[in-house]
Amino acid sequence: MVNHREFLEKCVEHKHALIFAAGIATAIVGKKVLESKAVKDAATQGMASVMAVRKDAEETFQDIRENAEEIVIDAHEEDKKEIYVEAKE
Repeated sequence: MVNHREFLEKCVEHKHALIFAAGIATAIVGKKVLESKAVKDAATQGMASVMAVRKDAEETFQDIRENAEEIVIDAHEEDKKEIYVEAKE
């Protein structure tokens, strides 16, 4: 029967091999997880949400821009009226 202390000492001796094996196992499990239907569905749902938020943000930005342009146009019209009135006097 192997003593736990001896087993840990053997593991420490071969820690690089264990790290390498753990890396391979992680890559294999990670690949399986990423290829799963649940992950793909979640990623698709997430992307759809991001696209919807982006569309809403673009629409809001466009509305703000149009309102700002109207304010600038109105301000220029007011300036022109003031200049015309001052010129008549």
